[in-house]
Amino acid sequence: MIIFFRKFNATALCQSTSKFVRNISYTDNLRNADQSQNIFDRRAKRLQKERSAQRPDVALFDYIKDEVGFRLSDRIFDIKREIKNAADIGCNRGFVSRHVLAETVEHLYLCDISPTMLQQAEGTPGLKITKKEMDEELPFDFEPNSLDLVTSSLSLHWVNDLPGCFKSVIDCLRPDGVFIASMYGGETLFELRSSLQLAELERKGGISPHISPFTQIRDIGALLNRAGFTMLTIDTDEIVVGYPTMFELMEDLKGMGESNAAFNRPLHISRDTLMSAAAIYKELYGKPEGIAATFQIIYFVGWKPGPNQPKPLERGSGNVSLKDLSKVIETSGKS
Repeated sequence: MIIFFRKFNATALCQSTSKFVRNISYTDNLRNADQSQNIFDRRAKRLQKERSAQRPDVALFDYIKDEVGFRLSDRIFDIKREIKNAADIGCNRGFVSRHVLAETVEHLYLCDISPTMLQQAEGTPGLKITKKEMDEELPFDFEPNSLDLVTSSLSLHWVNDLPGCFKSVIDCLRPDGVFIASMYGGETLFELRSSLQLAELERKGGISPHISPFTQIRDIGALLNRAGFTMLTIDTDEIVVGYPTMFELMEDLKGMGESNAAFNRPLHISRDTLMSAAAIYKELYGKPEGIAATFQIIYFVGWKPGPNQPKPLERGSGNVSLKDLSKVIETSGKS
């Protein structure tokens, strides 16, 4: 578990509640897509990311994505082979590429739906970079079997068709290529979600989906297997961040470009409901210095099948019974 405490200046702490009401009044209500099949409004998400990238203080909101990008890029060093071509899908502001060394990856493609974020993404000295404006939901602009590595850090949770996205990834990987990614898990922001729900139940008599739905860890393995990946590795981590109040948390989510982009999101939240939610948040999840917000991170690694990969033995080919396992362990221990 990683614990941050987000620092705010005095001006930010004195901002009025009305500003926060405007910040979370999501006006990007572009409902042109087929809502019966899609959960997320990709056009709204693109606008949210563009507005975030164009803020003069955008770097203040990089703390979670930069930490996860560093931890994700560190896993690339475990691949003991030459990586000529790699792609970072949903690169945001380059949170993975800024930690990838030229000695590890020869050529890295940076891809994102937001042109401004793509422009701001940079790599380490000596790393060859090619930038492509690309939507993860559309067919990838890569030749089949052309990449040794595909990465994605905290971007796939906004993709409607994850199975289709995973299929596009495995198609562009070479045999024995690897997919390394991270995404927010189902326990992310459970404190904010429950506080808003309790406040609306009290004030309105019902609840609305103010927090985007996240993928559960139990589903990731099934989706990767369905796409054809093998030798899966999946683990989770939690990042707990401290904020003075719930309103600073909401402001930071907007600064990260992580505002709700679901089609059924409410366009406005009343000030009365917000004040009630802030009080509930403080009561249930408060700490002496403020409140805590949990971000669950799911990391996963999947390999495209290749001729040189280790394969399991055929069923029934074992020559040791499980009932004799204790004797085998005892014998090997003595030797």
